[in-house]
Amino acid sequence: MQVEIPKEIEAKVDGEFVIVSGKLGSSKARINRKLLDVKIEGNKINIESSQSKKLKRVARMAENALAGRLKGLFEGVQNGIERKMVVAYVHFPIALELSGNTLIIKNIFGERAPRKAKIVGNTKLEIKGQDITVKGIDPYEVGQTITNIEKACKITEKDTRVFQDGIYSIESE
Repeated sequence: MQVEIPKEIEAKVDGEFVIVSGKLGSSKARINRKLLDVKIEGNKINIESSQSKKLKRVARMAENALAGRLKGLFEGVQNGIERKMVVAYVHFPIALELSGNTLIIKNIFGERAPRKAKIVGNTKLEIKGQDITVKGIDPYEVGQTITNIEKACKITEKDTRVFQDGIYSIESE
């Protein structure tokens, strides 16, 4: 399988990783060396599976996964990735605070103890009123940060039909 490297993007294979660099920064994707052999020839990345008949099906899935991950990284280092979230509450006003690589969610469901969500990698958060913008160059890191925020707001021991407060993802480009 071949993945074409877009113009203005550099890619190199370094041990277990494919490192992709663009105008917004660089990111990397892990290579499963047991299943795949990756080489860069010109402006294409060649992904070849192992020759083992037992692992052929698994290796084909790993090829497709790596190709998809690389295409996401190309998009991220060239244009960036931006996702929007909204803070929704009916019962108790939710307060948000950024502290290093942690988002602190205060007063959700009237709880006294704040909840915390980890911000993964080089992902940046912008909070404007009830809107949160999650920006980054790695699709995995942006998606994992959104998941961490949604999991931190999970409703426990309350009726989800009544208590619909939380932070929800509303838009993805």
